[in-house]
Amino acid sequence: MQYRILHQPSYALAIVELEPGEELQAEPGALVSMSGNVSLQAEARGGLLGALSRSLLGGESFFTSRYRADGARGEVMLAPALPGDITVLELAGEVVYLKSGAYLAGATTLTVDARWGGARGFFGSGGLFLLRVAGHGALFINSYGALHRKDLAPGQRYVVDTGHVVAFTDGMAFQVRTAGSGLFSSIASGEGLACEFTGPGTVYIQTRSEASLLSWLIPKLPSRRE
Repeated sequence: MQYRILHQPSYALAIVELEPGEELQAEPGALVSMSGNVSLQAEARGGLLGALSRSLLGGESFFTSRYRADGARGEVMLAPALPGDITVLELAGEVVYLKSGAYLAGATTLTVDARWGGARGFFGSGGLFLLRVAGHGALFINSYGALHRKDLAPGQRYVVDTGHVVAFTDGMAFQVRTAGSGLFSSIASGEGLACEFTGPGTVYIQTRSEASLLSWLIPKLPSRRE
């Protein structure tokens, strides 16, 4: 599998070249275009229980799209629903946790399931469950806005607004707390919940927040009286 990411960071497009017989798994609705010799099949990956856990707990689609290049090399173009960036992580046995909606596509050798994020409610409004991706192969993650990588040294602490966390590597300690020194400070400053990570590890951060977009957009929508 070979790939290119074009038009970053605002309107990123993933172009994936598949060898004959090679397959790629992706979220439904991510397809932009594909070669005529590429077949597409919808499936409930991981069986009924696995698909249900990703859908009900992880916030992902029940079905996934499987692309296969038949007879010759094939091309698949993918893009996320919101304007933003795409980053490819080459996993070699590592484990990465994603927020709901961050998974775009991946090699069929990767396992994707929902895992309990703890009673702390890791992503606040994003729910208590995370997507756990493990195995070997390319993992395509997407963000709203550009993606910024932050590497943490052992013992280094770093605070990220929960609405801006996209993914993080396994093994880091984290706790969700108010962004300010207290509840009043968080409300007065306009900030909400934040996640404090402790290294070593890597956090992937998006430069825009879906929640902030909705907070700006909803008051401007016409009401029924209008």
